[in-house]
Amino acid sequence: MSSYKELADLIFPDVKDKSYYEEKYPRRELPEGAMVLRVAPSPTGNVHIGTIYQALINKIAAKRSGGVFYTRIEDTDQKREIEGGIDQIIKSLNDFDVSPDEGMISEDEWQGNYGPYKQSMRKEIYQAYAKDLIEQGKAYPCFASQEELNEIRKKQEAAKIRPGYYGVWAKYRNLTVQEAIEKIKNGDPYIIRFKSQGREDRKIKHKDVIKGNVEFPENDQDIVIIKSDGLPTYHFAHAIDDHLMGTTHVTRGDEWLSSVPLHLQLFYELGFKAPKYAHTPTLLKNDNGNKRKISKRKDSEAAASYYIEEGIPAVAVKEYLLNIANSSFENWRRANPDKDIYEFDFKLNKMSVSGALFDMVKLLDVSKTVISKMTAEEVYEKSYNWAEKFDNELKELLDNKEYSLKVLGIERGNKKPRKDISKWSEVKENIVYMYNNKFMMADIEYPYQVINEKNDIEEILKLYIENYYDENDDKQAWFDKIKELAGKLGYASEVKEFKANPGMYKAHVGDVSTVLRVALTGRTNTPDMYEIMQVLGKESIVKRFEKATK
Repeated sequence: MSSYKELADLIFPDVKDKSYYEEKYPRRELPEGAMVLRVAPSPTGNVHIGTIYQALINKIAAKRSGGVFYTRIEDTDQKREIEGGIDQIIKSLNDFDVSPDEGMISEDEWQGNYGPYKQSMRKEIYQAYAKDLIEQGKAYPCFASQEELNEIRKKQEAAKIRPGYYGVWAKYRNLTVQEAIEKIKNGDPYIIRFKSQGREDRKIKHKDVIKGNVEFPENDQDIVIIKSDGLPTYHFAHAIDDHLMGTTHVTRGDEWLSSVPLHLQLFYELGFKAPKYAHTPTLLKNDNGNKRKISKRKDSEAAASYYIEEGIPAVAVKEYLLNIANSSFENWRRANPDKDIYEFDFKLNKMSVSGALFDMVKLLDVSKTVISKMTAEEVYEKSYNWAEKFDNELKELLDNKEYSLKVLGIERGNKKPRKDISKWSEVKENIVYMYNNKFMMADIEYPYQVINEKNDIEEILKLYIENYYDENDDKQAWFDKIKELAGKLGYASEVKEFKANPGMYKAHVGDVSTVLRVALTGRTNTPDMYEIMQVLGKESIVKRFEKATK
């Protein structure tokens, strides 16, 4: 009589014993409480912002606990893999500065002692464990054709019962070993299925790190573990990899919560200790009052590359994602404005249980604050690097580095720095008027406000340059002179005087300032006008006033 071992040897004649891999990948020597976490994307398209979110919380949790954060590429579904997909993942993690301690560093190279960190390169490992399950009678070859599977599903739908390959529907589950061997020798195509001992009428209790206590029916499905191409399914591969790589905590989106019974069952039947699972809330978007999952198909901001192309600093994206991840982060940041995010005492079990609303308006507000704290040199360097890839016109402006640093330094480094830039793609619009070669050639409709008569405007500009402008004045002297100019021309030199006696004056000093601002910049809303004048210098100011009065 044929044995399970004979069947296993026939299916996998050349694989090493699983003990070889247990020895090759020893238990990690880490301090007590150290967490080993991973992000495990598939190279099937644009990297999702959710992958960056998972990488960030994993990296910070690993770092805080003295553990390890690694990346594993899950590429067993090779039909869906796109060319360059792995490089795209590696680049995205680097772009957001959430690169791992271990993992793939190119299509075929990795760093770390537990590689390869790409599932398609670990085929013989999975086969060793599949062979072991077959030897124990815990897995079997299944010869069901697609037609047979379709027929089973149709019958289940007609009977209104759960779909799947289980119990009486598992047609090849109870073949004798001899029958299976004969079919294989006969050349019948097959895959390997897990032989579940679970029952749907029994419950399992599980404590999720984020969700808390959850209860599910046991898994009774005989899932596929090795496909016809010899590669494993995700379910089987991840259990073996997480065991061999020493993963202590698996964070993943809560759409995976229903897989917990199957995954715990696989760990148990393989003889492994299961990691702790932490199912993170789904990133949601407010769509006309309805919350829905943020989608790569519908939402440009779902792609990690969107933030790079728009020029939203990676550090701002991470600040915002931590706001979503732990509600206490916002208060911590307020109390510690200059500390590194890795000093925040991040806790997986303090994450929200329900979906996390992803709000671009809030993200851009966070980004404005982040950029406002940067030095002119930092803003220059980051916006120049962005412009080299995405905006040649901005690059040309910034090529004049000495002048650009003065422009970007306006209202920077103060107690209340300017917050007018939320992304590098906004820099050009915010500074272009400061460059004479652009400003003097532009067709400007000057948006004068209260004082808008041509003669009044000409009088203010002419008198200011002739009698009041002195580039050596400090800010107080500069503004005192504008007040003096206003009084000289019959405008209130104090706003409160105008409010007390509006009939006595045509306008007030603020309106006179607006005339100067609009003539200088073509705009009503700009950073500090004194600093603008200091950067432009007298020659440019005179030319701009002449342009405004033509």
